[in-house]
Amino acid sequence: MNGNTPYAGAPGVVDAGRPSDGDEFSPDQMRALRRAVAGIVTRTRSYLPDSYAVGSELSQGVNGLEATVAVHPPAGSPISAGLTPDAEDVETGLDEDEREEVARGLAASAALQVMETVGDGVTQTAR
Repeated sequence: MNGNTPYAGAPGVVDAGRPSDGDEFSPDQMRALRRAVAGIVTRTRSYLPDSYAVGSELSQGVNGLEATVAVHPPAGSPISAGLTPDAEDVETGLDEDEREEVARGLAASAALQVMETVGDGVTQTAR
């Protein structure tokens, strides 16, 4: 039955049913990760109009802690980006350029999603 748990491994390496030490985050690391993800959400919102909903979620997945930032545009499907940082990434801080790239990429993808959904059927109100 140990094959059914993500923590199963070679005997003596990782006890069955327990995560390895590298997969555990301290409360300070969790707060740092939440702040970093909240920063990505704030940056993404700054690139988009108010009609776009932007949010985030932290969850424990099979590969460890996962952070997801998602944008729900006013038309079209939601767009999301996932991050799976390890404890070292959190301690040193998520790279500033990487956070900026994720925010810009999400904003651009959400805007493109609206343009593709609406198409050419929109009457221009201004030039």
